[in-house]
Amino acid sequence: MNIRPKTSVITRLTAEGTSHARTVAQARDVSLVIDEPVERGGTNEGLAPTETGLAALMGCTNVIANKVAHAQGVDIGHLRMTLACDFDRRGVTLAEEVAVPFTAIRLRIEADGPATQAELDRVAADVAKFCPLSKLFKAAGTQVTEEWVARAPS
Repeated sequence: MNIRPKTSVITRLTAEGTSHARTVAQARDVSLVIDEPVERGGTNEGLAPTETGLAALMGCTNVIANKVAHAQGVDIGHLRMTLACDFDRRGVTLAEEVAVPFTAIRLRIEADGPATQAELDRVAADVAKFCPLSKLFKAAGTQVTEEWVARAPS
């Protein structure tokens, strides 16, 4: 008998705002603290909500890149990522509504495996097709640019 995987699932999370700035989110049996820095009235016990979203993009890029590389038979090794985001804060400061708060994201992904730059470029092309968080940011109007770099292991 052939068992086909579900193509659509419901993802469920819960969260509790434990203060005006701190939220504890839970999925499955894992918790995540989302908090503001001290200078914005938080306790700095976790990433800020906006940082959490950007970190999720990096996590998704890592997961999907490894899945794609495996499917393509390419060894990308480990990924090291850096991200810079142009963030229009007028919305979060309640100054005015902002249609696209994250105006641009620049993501640099360095792979330390033996993959060539050409192989890494093919992986990157498929990551762009399949990473749901990258698609989410792009659909919201954010200009997302990625620089994929093959580098020798250190």
